[in-house]
Amino acid sequence: MRRMNEAEVRAFLTFGTRTGKLGVTRLDGSPMVVPIWFEMDDDGTLLFTTWGESIKGKSLRRDGRVSLCVDEDTPPYAYVRVDGTTTLLEDRELLRTWAARIGGRYMGAERAAEYGARNGVEGELLVRITPTRIVAQAGIAD
Repeated sequence: MRRMNEAEVRAFLTFGTRTGKLGVTRLDGSPMVVPIWFEMDDDGTLLFTTWGESIKGKSLRRDGRVSLCVDEDTPPYAYVRVDGTTTLLEDRELLRTWAARIGGRYMGAERAAEYGARNGVEGELLVRITPTRIVAQAGIAD
């Protein structure tokens, strides 16, 4: 097993359609982990969308700290965990732009505009994760 360097982390997080598993805290203090689609900005922050009244949205309004894990589920296995703080953005144009970019990543460029329109609506939030700690391991089964 070895630690990934910064370039490897970026490549890992932007490769293909790996989903992130986002950890947040429910109102009663219990943890919740859900899969999300995400995209990385040029500055290394990660963005995703969520409904503002969802458990995720409510949790992020209360406490902007999150943990996101992205893994490679084939040997020799690898993962990147990003702990960070979030900024919630409600700018509709920015939301639509990123929703299209995220939708294009996971569903193909031909459907990007469809996902931008579907997820760029009132009530939806654009969430930006600013990493505070990154743990990245490759070759776990080596």
